[in-house]
Amino acid sequence: MKDKKKGNQNEEEILDPAQKICDPHHHLWDTPKQRYLLDELLEDLDSGHNIVSTVYMECGSMYRHSGPETMKPVGEIEFVNGVAAMGNSGIYGSVRPCASIVGLADLTLGEKVLDILDAQIEASPRFVGIRHASGWDASSSIRNSHTAPSRGLLGDKTFRKGFAQLKKRNLSFDAWLYHPQISELTDLARAFPEQTIILDHFGGPLGIGPYARDKQAVFENWKRSIKELANCENVLAKLGGLAMPINGFGFHKQSTPATSAELMKENAHYYHYMLETFGTSRCMFESNFPVDKVSCSYSVLWNSFKAMTRAYSSSEKDSLFHDNAAHTYKVTSNLSKTGGLLE
Repeated sequence: MKDKKKGNQNEEEILDPAQKICDPHHHLWDTPKQRYLLDELLEDLDSGHNIVSTVYMECGSMYRHSGPETMKPVGEIEFVNGVAAMGNSGIYGSVRPCASIVGLADLTLGEKVLDILDAQIEASPRFVGIRHASGWDASSSIRNSHTAPSRGLLGDKTFRKGFAQLKKRNLSFDAWLYHPQISELTDLARAFPEQTIILDHFGGPLGIGPYARDKQAVFENWKRSIKELANCENVLAKLGGLAMPINGFGFHKQSTPATSAELMKENAHYYHYMLETFGTSRCMFESNFPVDKVSCSYSVLWNSFKAMTRAYSSSEKDSLFHDNAAHTYKVTSNLSKTGGLLE
């Protein structure tokens, strides 16, 4: 099977095409710069790998136009729930896009955030968790998260009051931050040992601005932080998102999209260390599309994951590519209650 992409995309043989995959991290949006809705997503999902389901990750898309400001993110859940219903129809094949949905609720509302969480639960039976991005850096070269977080957000008392409400509704928490902040997440995870936390994109190792000067120092600092975080058994890790410009590998500057070999050459050491410290039972591969699409194709990205895990057992591969994600984000349960299971 080949990856047949338009324009100057590279073609590669699809490795292990039968391997089931649940992609636990992608977005949908329609902006002046890029349209990535169901049609564009399906084109990527149909590029040769056996993608059986996906998890939608909040990105500020399709908020309500009016009403209370704090309730506007509920619109994103409503929007994605409709997309998921389209997928469940079977018209687009056996893949089940957006089988689970992670949204945004402002946890700095403290206990009052329960009203927003309940509205999101009511908006979709597929709603499983919250991501309140906290990426912040003092450098003007680093763009802070779209939530405009304050410095030290994860340690804020009011934020933590809001964070405490997630367990009451059996919701997970996705953490998106930058590598100098990983210790703040470790402190949060230790304070709430019963709360499931998923680390996005390796904890955001930065490679631009002041961090571009010494990539080895960034890696060593990142390793120390990850080693401590891995001691928190309530934390899982999503492996992907290293093809973003902020990581400093420069794939987006190439005249042609990166090959799987090029991706591995530059960042395999991050993957290997994460797998070594968290283990295959707490890791899952992710696409982070369409963000990482600036650097490589969907099929090439998954090829790189498969290439670096050639020596792993079948059960380990099943965990990394499908089972851990499907379990953590309640994908099978959601498909069952929404009529999306394949007979």
